Amino acid sequence: MATFLYRVGRLAFRRRWYVALVWAAVLAAVGLGALKAPGAADEGFSMPGIESQKAFDLMEQRFPGATADGATARVVFVAPNGEKVTAAGHKKAVEDAVADLADGSQVASAVDPFQAKAVSKDGTTAYATVTYKVAANDLTDASKKQLAHALDAARDTGLAVDAGGTAMQDGGGAGGAAEMIGVAIAAVVLLVTFGSLAAAGLPLLTALIGVGVSMASILALSDALGLSTTTGTLAMMLGLAVGIDYALFVVSRYREERAKGRAPQEATSLAVGTAGSAVVFAGLTVVIALAGLSVVGIPMLTKMGLAAAGAVVVAVLIALTLVPAFLGFWPNAVLKRKARKEGRIEAGTKDNGGTRWARFVLRRPLPVLLLGVVGLGALALPMTGLQLGMPGDEAKPTSTTERRAYDALAGGFGPGFNGPLTVVVDAKGDDDAKGAASAIAQEIGATEGVVSVSPARFNEAGDTAVFSVVPSTAPTDEKTKDLVTTIRGERPGVESGTGATFEVTGSTALNIDISEKVQSALVPYLIVVVGLAIVLLLVVFRSLLVPLKAALGFLLSVLASLGAVVVVFQEGHGAALLGVETTGPIMSLMPIFLVGIVFGLAMDYEVFLVSRMREAYVHGETAHQAVTSGFRHSARVVVAAALIMIAVFAGFIGESDSMIKMIGFGLATAVLLDAFVVRMAIVPAVLALLGDKAWWLPKWLDRALPRVDVEGEALTRAADTPEAAPADQEAARV
Repeated sequence: MATFLYRVGRLAFRRRWYVALVWAAVLAAVGLGALKAPGAADEGFSMPGIESQKAFDLMEQRFPGATADGATARVVFVAPNGEKVTAAGHKKAVEDAVADLADGSQVASAVDPFQAKAVSKDGTTAYATVTYKVAANDLTDASKKQLAHALDAARDTGLAVDAGGTAMQDGGGAGGAAEMIGVAIAAVVLLVTFGSLAAAGLPLLTALIGVGVSMASILALSDALGLSTTTGTLAMMLGLAVGIDYALFVVSRYREERAKGRAPQEATSLAVGTAGSAVVFAGLTVVIALAGLSVVGIPMLTKMGLAAAGAVVVAVLIALTLVPAFLGFWPNAVLKRKARKEGRIEAGTKDNGGTRWARFVLRRPLPVLLLGVVGLGALALPMTGLQLGMPGDEAKPTSTTERRAYDALAGGFGPGFNGPLTVVVDAKGDDDAKGAASAIAQEIGATEGVVSVSPARFNEAGDTAVFSVVPSTAPTDEKTKDLVTTIRGERPGVESGTGATFEVTGSTALNIDISEKVQSALVPYLIVVVGLAIVLLLVVFRSLLVPLKAALGFLLSVLASLGAVVVVFQEGHGAALLGVETTGPIMSLMPIFLVGIVFGLAMDYEVFLVSRMREAYVHGETAHQAVTSGFRHSARVVVAAALIMIAVFAGFIGESDSMIKMIGFGLATAVLLDAFVVRMAIVPAVLALLGDKAWWLPKWLDRALPRVDVEGEALTRAADTPEAAPADQEAARV
């Protein structure tokens, strides 16, 4: 691999104009495709194989057209100061508002709350349901303005008017000021690390080009593949972070090779052959972990994983081709100012912060190890109370109309009104379908925790009925989950008295089923990911204990970061500082998605840090000296890379979308803990305690494992034999 990448780097350096033009053409092509592509289809959220999804599928079969994916808006009217919406003046205002809501080219219907009996018992609250002919993504600006105008006109009469539903979606997505702050912090970190504007700017420039290619590709394929704005945001988040990091590693190794007296072309080729090999391996681990999310069986999660994996692949290709091409354009610009002025480059063999920290850990490895493990264990403890769910309007800020509409409905109709259960009765094998549906509804209505049951609605064939069940508790309440379990548990007894069967669905039941399936898939997925880590690191480091240490460290950092997410987003400690107004269950996809991403990122740091230790150990240094050498060469770069990732991920905490906010916080916390506690403290402490045993590998396993020279050891030896042309002569030819 190292020899092949050496040739790639050399070719990119020599043919830099062609490489730059090819990437410019790719960016232009996908950008044009993105401009011409229609918006992504609004496919909703689904998970094959669970009861809720089966019930939805049955409804689509038996009620053709009834479950179309048209956007909806639920407009809530609340009378002021304890007055009633049924009063003459308020009633007329509501009726006028409904008429305005119905007056739109994309509106299918707007139901009057007084005709639909959608008025609370105390008469203070009413709601009107507006159904559109098109999906939420296809609503025109005119339709959205018409909805907003109708709401404003109703508010002018003195009523409190708010709206929720899919029609209120604003598209969200990436590109806000918070992300730009993350990029700005990354620029400062790079500038401090390299001491050169060009060296700091090059990783940023190439990362932004890679993100541009990835995002444009996602937009161009959004309609064909059903990709969403959330998918694009996550791909941008990862693409930007790893794009900066991978370019950082190559540029850093290039400067190191120049410090040894290499000519620019030779230094570039060696940088791609050595650091580039580690980039390929690190990128491969991220891609495998993200692509592996498809085994969970959630289409949305599969798309998120594959799109993000694609962004990582682009970042790797950019680091291996465009970065060396840019080094060819400006071979001396990325060096420190002193080196450019004096024309002399000194090898970095002096002690630095990395060596001083390594010696500190080596002198007291046991206390450092215990402190790190106990600290991460304490952070991981809250995870034992992890509750999974899917945040809805209740998790949005109170400044949004969706949240106010949610609260108004809960106040007027009860907390369970925002998440009714839908029961689908299949009476195809029963002669008395209506009697069977009535008996099932009566049994469910008598269950503790049920407030009301709506009249059953039958399909044209009369063999399938649907009715709603309103719980007494909120959609994300644990008691609601218990109610769904109880209803399903009593099903055999209820069905035995009839020839019909029933299934429980609806958004609340769907979220419960998804949470349970994701929770059950978390441990198997974790085993697969950790097992993969051990196998890959066995091949790279040719050591039995180093991979085990890396995997255990990864588990510690993941569990601790999940514990931190629970503390903030579920228990509410420090939530206000992040703009989280409502706490509740953790997003169902969060744990498994965090495991997939953090696995890849953790292996990045492990490879770049420990590979330099192994290289020093193979060249004859003692185990302790190898740790110090590894930190001398890699610690500063790994710290910079971690700070950049933390800055980029933390930037997404500023998003209004609670799901993106939670993912940004979780990833930033995981990188912080993994890089600074696990890799920078626990790793050297464990290696110090193990000594030479850390690099032990059974002979039979050594013969069985393929040899992958990730650190480019053989390549470096070959380059050291015939000394390259002096740097100044090569630079002159360039």
